Amino acid sequence: MSDPSQERSSVAGKKRPSSLSGGSPRAYLGLLRANPSYRRFWSAGVISQAGDWFNYIAIFVLLSRLTGSGEAVSWFLIAKFLPSALLGPLAGVVADRFRRKSILVSCDLCRAALVLCYLLAGRLEMVWLIYLLAFVQESLWTFSHPARQASIPDLCRPEELNVANGLSGSTWSIMLAMGAALGGFVTAVFGWQTAIMIDAGSFLVSAGLLSGVPLPMAPHRRKGPLSLARLTGLADLVEGLRYVLAHRRVAALLMVKSGWALSGGILVMLTVFGEQVFAHGGRGGLSGVLYSMRGLGAAVGPILAWRLFGDSRQGMRRAIGLAFFISSLAYLLFSQAPGIVTAALCVFLGHVGGAIQWVFSTTLLHHRVEARFRGRVFAAEMTLLTLVLSLSSWLTGLSLDRGADPRTIVLCLALLFLLPGTLWILYLGRLRAGRS
Repeated sequence: MSDPSQERSSVAGKKRPSSLSGGSPRAYLGLLRANPSYRRFWSAGVISQAGDWFNYIAIFVLLSRLTGSGEAVSWFLIAKFLPSALLGPLAGVVADRFRRKSILVSCDLCRAALVLCYLLAGRLEMVWLIYLLAFVQESLWTFSHPARQASIPDLCRPEELNVANGLSGSTWSIMLAMGAALGGFVTAVFGWQTAIMIDAGSFLVSAGLLSGVPLPMAPHRRKGPLSLARLTGLADLVEGLRYVLAHRRVAALLMVKSGWALSGGILVMLTVFGEQVFAHGGRGGLSGVLYSMRGLGAAVGPILAWRLFGDSRQGMRRAIGLAFFISSLAYLLFSQAPGIVTAALCVFLGHVGGAIQWVFSTTLLHHRVEARFRGRVFAAEMTLLTLVLSLSSWLTGLSLDRGADPRTIVLCLALLFLLPGTLWILYLGRLRAGRS
């Protein structure tokens, strides 16, 4: 019996027309015109992502005003990261067992109602509610994410996957840039409450769009004797773990995003630099600028890398290694930036690197992982990512509140990018040695 990953490899290895090149923005429009099901699926993601960034900026500003604490921002991020670490394995089992469209629509409807509860948290004594809501909201996202990622190959042909992932990464980045900028504007002019209501509305629109996407039922699962392990999903979880351990290239790709997350405290520092380090006359409000540049850099990264390295699997693997060193250089410069303009350019460069490793590792997993394991694999990836990201964010916030200089913290985080970058280069060397 042939291996599905090998079959996909033979298809991906054939010469494709230039219109399907991952580095061609024209290919994105071509995919949206030719694939109406994916177009609807993509549109739902665009709308909910824009709303998410309204939410982020509104809460960042609210926490800074209520507490003035760097640790308060880091605890918010930890509350957003922890659900994936705690519930990720279960979410992967659910994504592989039940209809993925039902999971996506249900999560959007629940989040639409939930985010409105942030409106109750406008006083210092209600800060605890922000953390609780962030935890529950991200728990819903934890179940939505693996179902969404696992659905993309069901909507696209194998030769469309590079384009679909490039489009997904670019639009996420653009929505980050636009959402962060618009979220900052709306929060400053109309108040954080308005930004929260816009986020709630975005989930309702997303749910309506997803309800019309013709996603198939969950993949066929092997039958087995009824047991407690099978009822609770433990058997499925063990099966997924065995699959990853038996496929070393899948295991290596699972670690890429976690490698970047070692320096994930950078996300806390963007808020600190925007609201405090670059504040003038006691007024901040520049975190939206930095997050917007993060989005623009992430939009450019994959397109540029595909043009330089090609969209073969070998080219994408090489680009992942370089991406870690790009991020390290960018944030070394950011740590010494004299003002917001220089800092914004450094953030742009840093997330050119971040987007390359994110989009390319996702694309390679889509090509390699069997359909019935996709939910569990992407959930495992997100679990590892959020565990590392939570620890990095907590240590960053703790360092800030113990008096560490923000620029020194960023310098250390920038140097930390070199560790996963070096390990990835060594891994590629072993792959080349194995082939020879």
